Amino acid sequence: MTPDRFFEFVEAVETDAPLVCMTYYNLIYQYGDEQGPRPFVERAAAVGLEGLVVPDLPAEEADPLRAACDEFGLDLVFIVAPTTRGERLERIMERVSGYVYVQARLGTTGAKTDVSDQTEESLARLSDWDVPKAVGFGISAGDHAERIVAAGADGIIVGSALVDIVAEGVEKDLPVEEVADRLEALSRELAAGAARGYEQRSPSPEAR
Repeated sequence: MTPDRFFEFVEAVETDAPLVCMTYYNLIYQYGDEQGPRPFVERAAAVGLEGLVVPDLPAEEADPLRAACDEFGLDLVFIVAPTTRGERLERIMERVSGYVYVQARLGTTGAKTDVSDQTEESLARLSDWDVPKAVGFGISAGDHAERIVAAGADGIIVGSALVDIVAEGVEKDLPVEEVADRLEALSRELAAGAARGYEQRSPSPEAR
């Protein structure tokens, strides 16, 4: 995979869903004929991307990328960990747009069998900011999605649980149709769980 191959892939995707790219900052910084984030962001906007998630870019060093995203109309999404607090949290929330990626637990990502209590604590800590909150890291089942959305999340981010289905399909040489069916089934389970969680939330004062 290369940046240009990735951009070609994005350009070929037919969907109405917003597309967001997660990558490392060095790849963004080195792309194009001049160093700096502007060429990458310009190309990203041209192929239809609507946002970037850059896990290794500290908020304190994000102003050039923030300026390029503003110029070309892309959102810049930051990750908030369970340990992110105080001035660092303030700096992140000053620069974030689109949504904030709420890390559900400490440690590495990957499908888990439970929901960490850190998730609800993080959502409560972010409740004062009027920006959508999407929770990721370890979500793998509908009841996970239900609990997280009921706690105040506006969305869930699922990667490993879906990738594991593909990996198992490759390992066992399963038909593509069977793998696709399993991916769809998990996606529907997660969506249904999120919908149940939303129904459990207390209505806002405006909705009462």
